[in-house]
Amino acid sequence: MHDGGVIRSMTGSPHPAEQVGLFDNATVGTGLYADLVFPGPVGKTWRYAVPEELVRHIAVGKRVLAPFGRSNRSSVGYCVALTSEPPPVVAKPIRRVLDDDPLLSPALLQLTRWLAEYYLCPWGDVLESVVPRPARLRAGTRERVFIEAVTPPLAAGSVPVLTPRQQAVYAWLLQAGRAVEMGELLRQTACGPTVVRNLIRKGYALVVRQRSPTRIPQLGSMPAPSPVSLTPAQAEALAAIEAAFQAGRFEAFLLFGVTGSGKTEVYLRAIEKVVAAGRQAIVLVPEISLTPQTIERFRSRFDRIAVLHSHLSDAERAGFWRQIAAGEADVIIGARSAIFAPTRRLGLIVVDEEHEPSFKQESTPRYHARDVAVKRAQLESIPVVLGSATPSLESWYNVQRRRYTLLTLPSRVLDRPLPPVQIVDMRHEVRPGRFRAISPALEEAIRTALRQGGQVILLLNRRGFDTYILCPACGYVVQCRFCSVALTYHRDADQAVCHYCGYEQPPPSRCPQCDLPAIRHYGLGTQKLEAELQTLFPDVPARRMDSDVMRRGTRYGAVLDAFRRGEVRILFGTQMIAKGLDFPNVTLVGVVNADTALYLPDFRAAERTFQLLAQVAGRTGRGERGGRVLVQTYNPEHPCVRLAAAHNFVAFAEHELASRQALGYPPFGRMARLVVRSREEHLASESARRLAEALGQALQALQHRQPTATVQILGPAPCPLLRLRNFYRYQILLLTPRPAWRTWLLKQVLAHPGLRDADISLDIDPLSVL
Repeated sequence: MHDGGVIRSMTGSPHPAEQVGLFDNATVGTGLYADLVFPGPVGKTWRYAVPEELVRHIAVGKRVLAPFGRSNRSSVGYCVALTSEPPPVVAKPIRRVLDDDPLLSPALLQLTRWLAEYYLCPWGDVLESVVPRPARLRAGTRERVFIEAVTPPLAAGSVPVLTPRQQAVYAWLLQAGRAVEMGELLRQTACGPTVVRNLIRKGYALVVRQRSPTRIPQLGSMPAPSPVSLTPAQAEALAAIEAAFQAGRFEAFLLFGVTGSGKTEVYLRAIEKVVAAGRQAIVLVPEISLTPQTIERFRSRFDRIAVLHSHLSDAERAGFWRQIAAGEADVIIGARSAIFAPTRRLGLIVVDEEHEPSFKQESTPRYHARDVAVKRAQLESIPVVLGSATPSLESWYNVQRRRYTLLTLPSRVLDRPLPPVQIVDMRHEVRPGRFRAISPALEEAIRTALRQGGQVILLLNRRGFDTYILCPACGYVVQCRFCSVALTYHRDADQAVCHYCGYEQPPPSRCPQCDLPAIRHYGLGTQKLEAELQTLFPDVPARRMDSDVMRRGTRYGAVLDAFRRGEVRILFGTQMIAKGLDFPNVTLVGVVNADTALYLPDFRAAERTFQLLAQVAGRTGRGERGGRVLVQTYNPEHPCVRLAAAHNFVAFAEHELASRQALGYPPFGRMARLVVRSREEHLASESARRLAEALGQALQALQHRQPTATVQILGPAPCPLLRLRNFYRYQILLLTPRPAWRTWLLKQVLAHPGLRDADISLDIDPLSVL
């Protein structure tokens, strides 16, 4: 669903450009035509005539109001091109130009067109998602009005006579010697606005309009470290990035550095070079929870930064958009949508923690910000830096294919060693009739770290108290009414909650199936870990960090502030504590359960588990006191657990890539996921069957055109989560070594008339098949 985009949804009075071309009989015949794209399922461009009175207002990248469809309903479209070539039929005239300045540069328009073609979604929908809604609705556009004295007066002929009150105000303005905000002028002179308006009318004063600068919201007060001398590896990486920038060429760099090796310092130094040359830089971070420390580090080095993320108010988001477009921001920091920042002088793009799945958007358009960043850098002939201690296998494979240039930071700053990792085999820690989240080995390690004045981070990537509710008498599991998942018990709210759709209900005291009072709670979540910590360490201040308690980025920053000051000794929670944090006093990291995602029915499960373990292990050993890591697991022999404990990404990548290649899975094959859903399971199954048949027929046509084309069609099959948000879901996976074959096949099938009644969603290069 889109925002509508019709003129009645706009707020405030019309812009000057809107006050022309208000009538359908506007003068047409200038020979100028505009190609427009409208939001909606029809992604083609439409050619419209530009009336004479709109010629000086129309520009590529602006929105216009134009009659659309047979009903000629006024609709908002984006001008993507201007031409003198008329269409084959009589062109309808544009009715209004809605923007004073273009919302999208030609480079961004080119990027959005590529995105629409690659991800197979309508161009108009892409444009709607790229331009923030507040910018489209003019949120935060209130201007500050200043009054400035004019000497000599601007009035022609004889100088108009001023009243005593006007003379007093004029004298005050002359003495001020600057433009004064209207409110301040009225207060200081105790006059009314009529006096000022008469001064302006008589030519003694001018109106100066300025936009209020948008303040960057405070998300924490983390101190930024002072610049340090670069290591030889850092200097070599910086030189390579700088050489590409100075040469004005596109080059994709993978900055592969162990945790604590100083990747951020390389980003900062490279951006300093870019800003000194009068250019702009975009820095993408995975999610808002990582930005407090990142923003502070950049703020300590740059004066003009803008931050874009979902927690901004409408006014802040629109204000930043305008500042960036006007060139008033040198560095733009944000989550995935920041890749579409309207920079005019872009010189460098940085994607920090490029492996993070949060860079992939789950709603249409389902783009991956890392891949869009690489494409934007290519279009603008600038370098892009992808940084990670645990790169995605796609990026690592691109290095092997020589599509990316590898830059390596093999050791930590100041040659501090990586922390030793101890694996705790939980199979030997289980005692009959007693379950503890914290093994004796981990408990003793926590006590030792605290006794020595250190701090502790504990990772458990599962929310709630108990992860499922089961009747041991009949085997019934309490499930969500709308999803094929067990409900998780949350003790603080005394509710059984679905983590997918949000459904909740009181936990049953008797089994709903057999009515016996034998219902039991099982599993381990962060709330149960919290209770166990309170029992074991009642006098130690500990704080939980998960999405249940960290609803806003400001609260996240406050907890990190308290942890930095030593007011919190134990920090525990889900994956949000595993990344991007740098606290030198952390001497112990404990992984309470390394197996939470290891055996999910998803081909990326091992990769994600390795990345999470390696990242959280890197949170310790950053100070002079060193650190250690304990990993609790029931699968100590699994390669991802064993190699993460050895800090050996290269060996893990070789092992995992060999498995993927045998199956033709990414990065060796390009994947597309088609999900068919319905309220009725038999309808979802039948639609998926028809979709598979259409795919098979299209594949035969493709192979007739190109005999060498190879595409695997896997399915249809029920999704691992069959029912989600009250929809039954079946899926089909496509695998092919060439994206062009995938695109041709999908275009044929999605236009198939026999599938128009089916609810089909398409995900290009999916990160999950759950």
